[in-house]
Parts: sequence; C-alpha cells; structure tokens
Amino acid sequence: MEEKKILRAPFTTEMITPLRAGDMCYISGTIYTARDAAHLRLVEMLKRGEEMPFDFEGQVVYYAGPCPAKPGQPIGSVGPTTGGRMDAYSPTLIAHGLRVMIGKGLRSPEVVDAIKQYKGVYFAAIGGAAALMGKCVKEAEVIAFDDLGPEAIRKLRVEELPVIVAVDSLGGDVYSLGRSQYARR
Repeated sequence: MEEKKILRAPFTTEMITPLRAGDMCYISGTIYTARDAAHLRLVEMLKRGEEMPFDFEGQVVYYAGPCPAKPGQPIGSVGPTTGGRMDAYSPTLIAHGLRVMIGKGLRSPEVVDAIKQYKGVYFAAIGGAAALMGKCVKEAEVIAFDDLGPEAIRKLRVEELPVIVAVDSLGGDVYSLGRSQYARR
C-alpha cells in the first residue's frame, strides 16, 4: 500500500517537481482562497505596481468561495470552483510567483504552458464534497477584498485537504488521459 502523501504549504520547487498527474495528495498548512473577482483585482493591482495582499511565492490559491461558518466553526462548506474561470488571470499571477492552485476542471493551454514554464502544479479538489473540504479548515480569516463577500481572499489553515494532481510541472494532465504526456512512470 502506498504511503499517504501529505504536503505542507507553502511549497518549494523541490516539493512540486516530483508530483505527477494523478497523484493523490493531502495539503496541510496555510492556503488562500480566491475566485475570479479577486483574481481580476489582483491582476489590476499588479498592473498598477501595487503590493499584493500576500506574497505569492510558494503559496497555494484555492479557487473557492466558502459558505458562512456555523457557530463554533471557522468556515462553512468550501468546495472548489471551476479553474477555467481563472484562466484569463492565471498566467499573469503564475509569472509573478504563484505556483500552486486548487480548483476543478480543465485549464487552458496558456495556463498549462505557464505551469510548465514556471514549475507549478494545479490540483483538483473533490467537487460535490464541500462539507468534507470545510472540515479540513481549522482557521479562516478574510485578508483582502472583504466587499466581495464569499469571493474575498481568505487565509485558511488546513489539515490534510484531499487533492489530486491535475496538471503537473511537466504538463501531465489528468483531463487528457489519452495523451502520451500522461504516461505514468
């Protein structure tokens, strides 16, 4: 039986490059939520030369807009948003240091190329399991764009958030199983 692969955020290139499309992993540590409205603002801020709400280097951005927390809980359900909604912004953010993203669904060729060029990784989270994902969150706080409500950027502390490597640093892609690039070891 294969050992459970627990990765601690923030990530280093040495942690990312051995990962291969299809690998099951669990992420623990600090991650950030951001969806399309927040991505647009981040790209606009970069264009204006403004400081980012957090340093992208080695950090994980989870494409999610959490539900409100129940009493005594840090967060409500927090399922993944379709990664393609961030495709217009992701290459810019990747070029500015973002290396690790979590979402669901296909990514554009431009995003896959940026992941390969900058040695990043795109993880797929389990769609339809938002309540399970919420249980992995131990702390949550809004750090930017509070006016966006659920789409505000949140800093989360997670324990063993289950994910699958969807696009690896070589461009291996679980959504393109027929391609020769997805030859498993």
